[in-house]
Amino acid sequence: MFVFLKKFFFIGILNSTLLLMLIIGIQNSSYKRKVNLLIGETVSLPISFIIGISFISGSIMGSLIINNLSSQENSF
Repeated sequence: MFVFLKKFFFIGILNSTLLLMLIIGIQNSSYKRKVNLLIGETVSLPISFIIGISFISGSIMGSLIINNLSSQENSF
């Protein structure tokens, strides 16, 4: 249980740091695009923000899947 909390805390700190660096880094970004969703479009967002958020969300999802699979292996 302690190892799971330690991994979860590390994942949270790592991705929060990446998000903070992303926000600081896009201050001077001038290229903006809209994201087409199923129900409409978003406001104009910098391209670097769209790519960065995709990377961070993939990192979070990948970490959660790995943690879920490793906990299932230990239960057998």
